[in-house]
Amino acid sequence: MHEDEDDKRYSPEPMPQQTDNEFEEADGSFSPQLMHGNEDEDAIDPEEDKAELDRKREAVVLEHQRKVQEAMKTKARVPDEMEMKAIKTMGAMEEGDAVFGAGAEVNLDSQVYWWHDKYRPRKPKYFNRVHTGYEWNKYNQTHYDHDNPPPKIVQGYKFNIFYPDLVDKSKAPTYSIEKDGSAGETCFIRFHAGPPYEDIAFRIVNKEWEYSHKKGFKCTFERGILHLYFNFKRYRYRR
Repeated sequence: MHEDEDDKRYSPEPMPQQTDNEFEEADGSFSPQLMHGNEDEDAIDPEEDKAELDRKREAVVLEHQRKVQEAMKTKARVPDEMEMKAIKTMGAMEEGDAVFGAGAEVNLDSQVYWWHDKYRPRKPKYFNRVHTGYEWNKYNQTHYDHDNPPPKIVQGYKFNIFYPDLVDKSKAPTYSIEKDGSAGETCFIRFHAGPPYEDIAFRIVNKEWEYSHKKGFKCTFERGILHLYFNFKRYRYRR
């Protein structure tokens, strides 16, 4: 009698059985809900997306190359032997001095020289400077002073034209002044030498020169370099 009561006391209670429908509902409750996008939105074309990405990559590469080229240009260029000679002759850079030449070089009409068949024509290299400063003419004396100076103007040039391979070194190169079309404020200075060098010209300010050596004039041809240094006549400021 007691055994039957103990068995009933510890017997597990029957668990209610779940139907298949209940399990299906439980499983379905954890399924992700389908979200419907905007039907008006255009689908992304994989090929077009890749092409756009390639264009952006190419733009980045081109920009990087441009920066590298600019950095290379700004690096200090080591002067060659003839440039070192020219620098020694010109002396140290002074206030108002600047490198001159590339932007002022004039494209001359093509010329045929008698020695073209014998020598390979070439343009001479050069290393030039331009000097700027103040001009104290009557107008500037009236409207400006040393505390409020006028705009700087070109006061002179230093040309160093290199002819290391000149065939006939006994004949020095020459220079001449030519008109710059109808422009009266500027003119051309042309340098001429023998084979194998072609003429080269630069656009300069058209003013009267000082030919005094004491005032900076120099015209010599030595060690394969034509040195032509000159200043323009200018007015001195007197208080």
